[in-house]
Amino acid sequence: MEVKKYFVHPSSYVDDNVTVGDGTKIWHFCHVQTGASIGRNCSLGQNVNIGKNVKIGNGVRIQNNVSVYEGVEIEDNVFCGPSCVFTNVTAPRAHFPAHGVYAKTLIREGAPLGANCTIICGHTVGRSALIAAGAVVTKDVKDHALMAGVPARQTGWVCECGRQLDETLKCQCGREYSLDGENLTKKH
Repeated sequence: MEVKKYFVHPSSYVDDNVTVGDGTKIWHFCHVQTGASIGRNCSLGQNVNIGKNVKIGNGVRIQNNVSVYEGVEIEDNVFCGPSCVFTNVTAPRAHFPAHGVYAKTLIREGAPLGANCTIICGHTVGRSALIAAGAVVTKDVKDHALMAGVPARQTGWVCECGRQLDETLKCQCGREYSLDGENLTKKH
């Protein structure tokens, strides 16, 4: 008998045909649905639902009361704040169900999503972009962009370490960036 190298709280359900990486913790009242893949060293807080065929990278932290629906992919080291919301259908109707036709949403590596933010399906949130609490993302988000408001608008830039950058684009941590057109790039 193979020993599991991850933790699942007894109140949670993990369906058949699910992959869970070593060191991952699935806490109270979670449900991980068939075909889902969760990487190593992840944490799923209380009442998290991972939909069918969802792919989650390594080191992802999903806080309480988050549902990650089919069509959403989350890369490594993403933080999903409490009660953040993902959608997967652009025009939902109860009497005309989507039946597996879902808009793809991609959350790129290292992006933190604030509490109660909403990510409308069909968009990409860039690497290390920061989505403020309560923001509603209705379009693609650039790498390192700081997004806030309803609908979310870019209000600045953030470093890979998470600090907001000032006008010099130099961070307290020592990293430096430059603008390449409308995109932020890290100096070497």
